[in-house]
Amino acid sequence: CRCNLGKDLGYRGGAQTQAMRLLALNSDLFKNRMFRRVRNEWVLPVHFKTCLLSLFQFPFGRRLPCDIYWHGVSFHDNDIFSGQVNKFPGMTEMVRKITLSRAVRTMQDLFPLEYNFYPRSWILPEEFPLFVAEVRMMKDSDPSWKPTFIVKPDGGCQGDGIYLIKDPSDIRLTGSIQSRPAVVQEYICKPLLVDKLKFDIRLYVLLKSLEPLEIYIAKDGLSRFCTEPYQEPTLKNLHQVFMHLTNYSLNIHSGNFIHSDSVNTGSKRTFSSILCRLSSRGADVKKLWSDIISLVIKTIIALTPELKVYYQSDIPAGKPGPTCFQILGFDILLMKNLKPMLLEVNANPSMRIEHEQELSPGVFENVPSPVDEEVKVAVIRDTLRLVDPHKKKRKDIQCQTLEQVSEASEELLAAGRADRADCEAGRGPEAGLPSLCLKQVFPKYAKQFNYLRLVDRVAALFIRFLGVKGTTKLGPTGFRTFIRNCKLSNSNFSMASVDILYIDITRRWNSTGIDHKESGMCLQAFVEAFFCLAQKKYKSLPLHEQVASLIDFCEYHLAALDEKRLVCGRGIVERRSAVVPCQTDGLHLTPAAHTPLPNRTATASKFADYRNHRY
Repeated sequence: CRCNLGKDLGYRGGAQTQAMRLLALNSDLFKNRMFRRVRNEWVLPVHFKTCLLSLFQFPFGRRLPCDIYWHGVSFHDNDIFSGQVNKFPGMTEMVRKITLSRAVRTMQDLFPLEYNFYPRSWILPEEFPLFVAEVRMMKDSDPSWKPTFIVKPDGGCQGDGIYLIKDPSDIRLTGSIQSRPAVVQEYICKPLLVDKLKFDIRLYVLLKSLEPLEIYIAKDGLSRFCTEPYQEPTLKNLHQVFMHLTNYSLNIHSGNFIHSDSVNTGSKRTFSSILCRLSSRGADVKKLWSDIISLVIKTIIALTPELKVYYQSDIPAGKPGPTCFQILGFDILLMKNLKPMLLEVNANPSMRIEHEQELSPGVFENVPSPVDEEVKVAVIRDTLRLVDPHKKKRKDIQCQTLEQVSEASEELLAAGRADRADCEAGRGPEAGLPSLCLKQVFPKYAKQFNYLRLVDRVAALFIRFLGVKGTTKLGPTGFRTFIRNCKLSNSNFSMASVDILYIDITRRWNSTGIDHKESGMCLQAFVEAFFCLAQKKYKSLPLHEQVASLIDFCEYHLAALDEKRLVCGRGIVERRSAVVPCQTDGLHLTPAAHTPLPNRTATASKFADYRNHRY
């Protein structure tokens, strides 16, 4: 493996080297805790060291392909043609606060009730006038409404630049907001409190595959606490970050932060300990977990359309390339009524399992964090188990062997059935490992959520008409071809109207700061144009039914077009095969059996006329 896992885990020096070696897909290394601390050094137990004799590290890469590439921040290699990469192209861009808000807002337009787990959001500076107008309108309709809003810089992390306001006029518009766009959201004023403290949940989610979509959720997570007792926001306490912001990187600097050796106490605890506490109070923990699973699946459904556009750009279909997987960090806040609310998604969640402790002024020591180790080691271990490229090979070999044995004898058949059960259960080399901490939620619950994947189908249409491999934007010719092939133009919607629609929407989206490296229509602009076409064609239906109907209409005509092209292609092959001498198996046809050679120019002309007629 070529990896940065040691750095992700927070190891330094020799320990980082050991951590990098650990990632060689030898699952025996993960049976127990990966390291032990002896005399202020991280070391491997002796029986682990024996597993490392045949492993090598390649800090500067290597020419031979690897099974797994572990990147530190984002997908960035252009010379990987096989194996698996632990990052998806475009994921870092997709989970930025503005992009995430836009993706969820699109789904809220289609399914407002299903996506009510994300606070109402406005994008600054472009939507500042809209934000002011909507807040004024809501205050006029309900004078008792006294909202609080939270402003989050688009590219911020670890709580950097976040602040609370009571009125739109309090937004710091001068200078920074113009050069550093942000999202402003309704602040959740009534969170669930534990020990009078506000907290959030960091859940780890493995996106194992985009196509087909495969999602796993860790059975345990982290609960990160504020360090000052919570009070509802007022003008006097808006600036108290240790009361309102749950970010670990902020609260660790508070004098009230508690490092604990127990997973049940302190300023960072396991989520399972919170669930046990809630269960003892009579809370419906099963429903809470169900709501969290639903939130995660729906969020990823909102993100996948654009992720697929990025994916086909970096790893075009038909060309050799790696497959991808990624561990995501979902930050979730529980309201007082136990409703989960999505705060943000982190493409690069911290995997450190230690923290710094100041021994004396300016002297720090890295100290193990039992809570982090409890959760994060299991997540990485089981991610590697799930993406192990040799696991499927072992299963296939075992199952083939059992097939041969079962044919040989009835006695062995009975034994083979038991062995087959072991094969299907994935036992064997992993028999001594703990049960998986990652639970599959999709496609396991696909039937409950597939109806939400409308934008996914719109993205498939977008990708089909991109034309040039590696691009992420649709040109005017591609958009016109989409309209023609799907038979969306008519006397009421001419091709001139098509061009006007393309120019207006593309110009507006390009003015919002969307990537200017390429010219053309981005996926979000195409989705807006598609919604506009659906509303024109199916006026009396709700928006999600309008969009679904137009998708069906387009897919039907494209399928019919593909079928006609296939039939036409077969006809050409048959005509060509009829004029070529057949010399199969030593048989030679006499000249009398040959069909006269048709005029190729005339045939090509007829085929061109046919294609022009179809388009």
